[in-house]
Amino acid sequence: MISVKAAKDLILSHSLNLEVATLPITEAAGHILAQNVLADRDSPPFNRVTMDGVALQADRLNSQQSFKIAGIQAAGQAQLSLDQPDQCLEVMTGAVLPKNTDCIIPYEWIKIENQTATIQIEGEVEPNHNVHLKGSDAKQGDILIAKGEKITPGTVGVMAAVGISRVEVVLPPTVVVCATGDELIPIEETPLPHQIRNSNSPMLVAALHALGIKADSIHIPDEKEALKKELAKVLGKYQVLMFSGAVSKGKFDYLPEVLEDLGMVKKVHGVAQKPGKPFMFGQGGDSLVFGFPGNPASTLICFHTYFKPLLQQSLGMKPSFATAKLTSGLSFKKPMTLHQLVTLSVVEGELLATPVQHSGSGDLIHLGIADGFISLPETGDTYGAKEAYPLVYFHQ
Repeated sequence: MISVKAAKDLILSHSLNLEVATLPITEAAGHILAQNVLADRDSPPFNRVTMDGVALQADRLNSQQSFKIAGIQAAGQAQLSLDQPDQCLEVMTGAVLPKNTDCIIPYEWIKIENQTATIQIEGEVEPNHNVHLKGSDAKQGDILIAKGEKITPGTVGVMAAVGISRVEVVLPPTVVVCATGDELIPIEETPLPHQIRNSNSPMLVAALHALGIKADSIHIPDEKEALKKELAKVLGKYQVLMFSGAVSKGKFDYLPEVLEDLGMVKKVHGVAQKPGKPFMFGQGGDSLVFGFPGNPASTLICFHTYFKPLLQQSLGMKPSFATAKLTSGLSFKKPMTLHQLVTLSVVEGELLATPVQHSGSGDLIHLGIADGFISLPETGDTYGAKEAYPLVYFHQ
């Protein structure tokens, strides 16, 4: 067996060769940017009014409080000019700041009678009061959204604002989820006493969907020739093959042998971790193969520990990293990494992880309760409360 770090490093030495496509920005949310988005002009592009009110010269307030209203500067209107410094211009939010003015007095501080605005304010008003200065958010040519960022509705708005209607994105990999096992039946059927519904495949398909990947799913019985026949069809067809089960030492765990017969080069098989010790990773032609142990917690934890970082790397995303502090101490004396299911809470600004008590990696009910897991290093025997450890969220 190898360590979790060694397994991760080996997997991350590979890469998914993902294609780039150009999409309308209205269809791009959820994808990863394959280009930088640049400011096509200063933002804001002019000195912008941020309050409805009147525009005038701030230093005039030292000598007068009443100003004749000379006109109105509306949003979307070409810039007006205040020609008489003892006058003012009404202005609307979003408008260009009129020429020869440098501050905005909001209507709440003004009494208007007979086209005259009387300022009712205590204290001094500084220049640029209620003015959003040109270029204060970004300068022309600045990177507004970096390559590798996930596109959100907010970033779509930014792209529209800088004149981008179509954008380059990285397409997700093609993935097939393969379930093996004669005990598995479709979720719509009623199981016999010796059968169970196939829950791992929907769980993996949903986890992939949350990452923006639409996966296919197949079920293959525990029979060597059937495995070989079906896997020959998918190996090389998909960029990623995911298996749940049949990777351990059982009498019917034919998967590693069959895949190797079909040309897969096994890179990892056995990791010093709990759960997920039989985890397997290999490469068959253009396909990367992830063999997750069949217990639900093992499957989901290995998915997030090994596949998700490879996906992020291949997409050009920055790796995510978080920590959480244990709410209670744990003891684990085996020389391997413990992936401990936890629920999360925030107390006084600290992210806290409470261990989920469960009956093992096959406990699907408590897996559904967990928010994620913390990985406790193989170097210790006891892990104290209030100590911070690496955290992986299930929901991100």
